[in-house]
Amino acid sequence: MNGARPRQLSLRRQLLLWLLLPQLVLWLGAAFLAYQLTLAYANEVIDRTLAKSSSALARQVKPFGNGFYVDFPRAARDVLEQDPDDRVYYMVSSPPEAFLLGEPAMPRPPASVSAPLGETFFYNGKLGKLDVRVAAQYLPAGTPDKPEQMLVQVAKSRNLSAELARRILLDMGLPLLLLISLTSVLVWAGVSRGLSPLRSLRRTVEDRTPRDLAPIEIDNAPAEVRALATAINTLLDEVHGQVAQQRRFIADAAHQLRTPLAGLKSQTELVQGELAEAAPDLPLARRQLGQVETSVARSIRLVNQLLALARAEPEAGLQFSALDLAALARDVAAEAVPRALAAGIDLGVEGEEGALPILGHAGLLRELVANLLDNAISYTPRGGEVTLWLACEGQQVRLEVRDNGPGIPVAERERVFERFYRGSAEGKGKGCGLGLAIVQEIARRHGASISLDDNPGGGLRVCLLLPLLPAQSG
Repeated sequence: MNGARPRQLSLRRQLLLWLLLPQLVLWLGAAFLAYQLTLAYANEVIDRTLAKSSSALARQVKPFGNGFYVDFPRAARDVLEQDPDDRVYYMVSSPPEAFLLGEPAMPRPPASVSAPLGETFFYNGKLGKLDVRVAAQYLPAGTPDKPEQMLVQVAKSRNLSAELARRILLDMGLPLLLLISLTSVLVWAGVSRGLSPLRSLRRTVEDRTPRDLAPIEIDNAPAEVRALATAINTLLDEVHGQVAQQRRFIADAAHQLRTPLAGLKSQTELVQGELAEAAPDLPLARRQLGQVETSVARSIRLVNQLLALARAEPEAGLQFSALDLAALARDVAAEAVPRALAAGIDLGVEGEEGALPILGHAGLLRELVANLLDNAISYTPRGGEVTLWLACEGQQVRLEVRDNGPGIPVAERERVFERFYRGSAEGKGKGCGLGLAIVQEIARRHGASISLDDNPGGGLRVCLLLPLLPAQSG
């Protein structure tokens, strides 16, 4: 089962993808690392503040007899608690499970924490629904006979450090975003600039006609593009050589085939004439010589059609010029009159009398009209009519060849343009299936359209529409 071929990305998109996508990933990674570093530095600042606060609070707790004296004025408490968004929580307990002062809900130190007396340690915890950062230290207390420990804890919300990190990241983010945008624009401009020689090469190739096989010249192009142009020029040179060789072969074949066939036809006619005089009672020999003459004539016609088909191919370098299609068609029709009279066909030309100027190749157009008339005469029965009709319709010239022969079935009208295809309704035709193929190829070279329809009076109507010469269209 044939699957749909995946659509390939253009070279520009691939370069932009491979350049911008990794850059975006790296910038996002850098932003994440910057946020983590900012958060770590903010936590470090808060830890230092908490350490100083816990040490200051510890100094306010003094032994007094069998207990403790807390020298913690109300004014100091108000300073710690006055900012609800940056409030400092504290607690003093001794022994650590016995609350003395501060916030009773202060989270306890983790069991895994073991710190020497008087050394500050830090941990994270929850105070109600609030995430806090806690600085704590154990202090010696009691008497030598009954030593005890006092726990001093100071905590602040962790939201402050996160908010500080976000603000720093936002302050860094705007310049970072501008830098990313500027870099992307520079990358896009660089890719476009780098691919401009390829666009120039593409336009150079697109603007060429199939007959233009001259080398491609690209000035100031990078080495890679020059290498590509050199490879294309090498291919064009090989194609040019093959086309030239084919043209020489066609010319040689035309000369080598036409001359002996023409001589053979002349000799056959001469022998047939002499037989008619010397041996009138040999009808079989005359009939066989007539068949030989017919075969030779068909061979000559086949050679001429093959050469005409080769000239009509796009590879053949042909120069078009302004010409009068009406005059050309009438000349071809006049040349076909003797054959029509010999076949008992009434051949006529109708339509507009004036000139019908078009741009084309006179030799190919003569071959086109001759093939249409030859087909019509071949397939029209004796006593029939063949009409060449010419007219100007707007910006087009209409050329029609009408006959009252057997016509072509609708089912075969597409296939009759194939080379060497001969329809079922052959009638008197002696063709080889190249006439309409030549007509279609010549019409395509002239930008014309061709169609086959039923002739209103019976038979076939071949219609050809060619562009009128623009200078004469008004």
